[in-house]
Amino acid sequence: MDYQTITLNTTDCVAVLTLNRADKMNALNAQMRAEIAHAAQEAGKTARVLVITGDGRAFCSGQDLSDRATAANLDLERTLRDEYYPMLKAIFDCPIPTISAVNGPAAGAGANLALAADVVIATESAYFMQAFTRIGLIPDAGGTYWMTRNMGSAKAMGAALFADKISARQADDWGLIWEAVPDAEFDAVWKSRAAHLAKGPTLAYAHVKQAIRGSWDNTLEDQLGVEGRSQGVCGQSRDFKEGVLAFLEKRAPKYEGR
Repeated sequence: MDYQTITLNTTDCVAVLTLNRADKMNALNAQMRAEIAHAAQEAGKTARVLVITGDGRAFCSGQDLSDRATAANLDLERTLRDEYYPMLKAIFDCPIPTISAVNGPAAGAGANLALAADVVIATESAYFMQAFTRIGLIPDAGGTYWMTRNMGSAKAMGAALFADKISARQADDWGLIWEAVPDAEFDAVWKSRAAHLAKGPTLAYAHVKQAIRGSWDNTLEDQLGVEGRSQGVCGQSRDFKEGVLAFLEKRAPKYEGR
């Protein structure tokens, strides 16, 4: 696909998907949603880590409402079903670790696009806002799912009802994201985190994702079974053998992701 609203660049097994509508604060339109879905699927086939970030001063301001004609006739249920769900599922189902590097404001569906990743790293000047009730809507694009799981129903309810800005530091303290870092350190931190994962045991990472996500619906006995089966697969991998050998030889392991 010839991307018009995003860029996708891969270096040292790290795919960086950059939202590229800075003049619109990277607001999501139909073309961007389709391109993000395609790029996430492609990265899952060729890279070992996917990073999603924004160009300019914002991460993503949410649904593009600048076209009044489009906004007035927007079929939200259809748009969510046919455009948002494939995009979010492509990120959520990506077989490699995913990182949202939130470089600025993340509002509405933009906040929930960020939360779709496995790990969210935000610059301290960024914020998250479930802006939906300000225009008579409810949080969508997975917002009610990720907020509740990440920071509990009390914080999720307040964030949805009041539509307040949640600073990156608050989001970190409340468990909504992995970490907030000083602006001056932001680029170095997310690049270091991505490089670390790109050199890691990709097969084990995939099983980690499956086990943690599935735990919500499992009893302890069920989850112990999941862990045992995944450990059985990982224990037969070349990465496990390399990890043990590297430990015994007191050197850094060289994982293949298999």
